[in-house]
Amino acid sequence: MSRMTAYRRALGAVAVAPFLLPLWAAGPAQAHGAPTDPVSRVYACSPEGGEAAGSAACEAAVGANGAPFTAWDNLRIANVNGRDRQTVPDGQLCSGGLPAYRGLDLARSDWPSTNLKPGAALTMRYVSTIPHTGTFRLYLTKQGYDPSKPLTWSDLPSQPFAEVTDPALTDGAYRITGTLPSDRTGRHVLYTIWQNTSTADTYYSCSDVVFPASGRGGSAATPKAPGSASPADKSASPAEKSPAEKSPAKKSKAPSPTPTRSSAPPSPKAPATPQTPDSTPLASTPDADSGPSAPMMAGGAATVLVLIGGAALALRLRRR
Repeated sequence: MSRMTAYRRALGAVAVAPFLLPLWAAGPAQAHGAPTDPVSRVYACSPEGGEAAGSAACEAAVGANGAPFTAWDNLRIANVNGRDRQTVPDGQLCSGGLPAYRGLDLARSDWPSTNLKPGAALTMRYVSTIPHTGTFRLYLTKQGYDPSKPLTWSDLPSQPFAEVTDPALTDGAYRITGTLPSDRTGRHVLYTIWQNTSTADTYYSCSDVVFPASGRGGSAATPKAPGSASPADKSASPAEKSPAEKSPAKKSKAPSPTPTRSSAPPSPKAPATPQTPDSTPLASTPDADSGPSAPMMAGGAATVLVLIGGAALALRLRRR
């Protein structure tokens, strides 16, 4: 009985171990998060990024990364303690210098972006799964920033334009407010640093934003889907399409398939259906008025008469 009991206990431990292993591996809960508005690169290119995930920039980022950005809320470094510029190398600000996110550092000017208005009020939506205390610092690249070059610390001002400590977590997200610089035009990067105080982690993220040259634009607008047309493009499209949809265009298209269909069949059919067999006389259908059939019938009748006459003559001679 003791051996059987030990065997059963060992078997039970083996059965339960797979369920306990994930709980042990998970460890203590950590803070996680990333900006979704203005949308960050890591979120836009994640499986949850929607249409933005299919953009050329995101596909290139995933390819360079070697794996999809499934853990979009986990771009963090422990024990930085405010030494961001000493910890994160130049050219790797968007990835935080982490190999698992290296695709985010690609120097491109077609990242999914958000239109903003210079000098306007900004409310960033920073999604987080667990509430934690800490400070958010928001930086905007200097005027003249070149998106075709890797992002460096020298592209960012020494001081953030917005800094918020311990905002409330509402509906799964923090709201960080601030006033945007008024002298920005063109494409820029909104760089966010979230330094936790309840954990040893610091989070980094890049959000691509665009300031129209006219200074007119939406504040914290929803990211424009790659390849989507602007209102101006949509209003112009009917005018551009209408000439192509008029009757002249349709008339020009009509003749092209018609001659093809009508002219193609005759050429192969003509040699394919020769008339020679139809004009050749058939032996089974002779003409009653001509040919060898009439003489043959006449000769046969004469032969019969000769035979009948000979038979009659023989009978007469025999009777005599």
